[in-house]
Amino acid sequence: MSRLRKFLTLPHSDRGCLIEAGIWLGIARLAILVLPFRWLARGFGQQMARSPEEAGATSAELLDHISWAVATASRRLPWDCLCLAQAMAGKAMLKRRGVPSTLYLGLAKDGEAQLQAHAWLRCGERILTGQQGMAGFTVIATFAEDEK
Repeated sequence: MSRLRKFLTLPHSDRGCLIEAGIWLGIARLAILVLPFRWLARGFGQQMARSPEEAGATSAELLDHISWAVATASRRLPWDCLCLAQAMAGKAMLKRRGVPSTLYLGLAKDGEAQLQAHAWLRCGERILTGQQGMAGFTVIATFAEDEK
């Protein structure tokens, strides 16, 4: 009950952002489970494209808010919200607000020569999701909004 009480004491904007993040995380998780990756990738944007490294008019507060909401919701949901789902959710939230971002996919080998994958999301200079551990991964693909 304390989680519900804590949630209800949050400002309205925080509650809305958490709910939105939870919905996008659910959609992302379901999509990852049922769709082939090539179909998923179509929704990420143009392959091997990158958004600008300057955030432009995007406020740091908005980026902090979305990063916080995705991280918080992913820890509280009853299903696994791994790095790809988090990056997809953050990208969807930014796209809904008209903010360009880049989703990165990386690969690395662990000590036993097993491949490991990781995804992270960048907006401007900021890494919004997946920052932990990303340094050990080699970027194999990037996805950014289509230039219109």
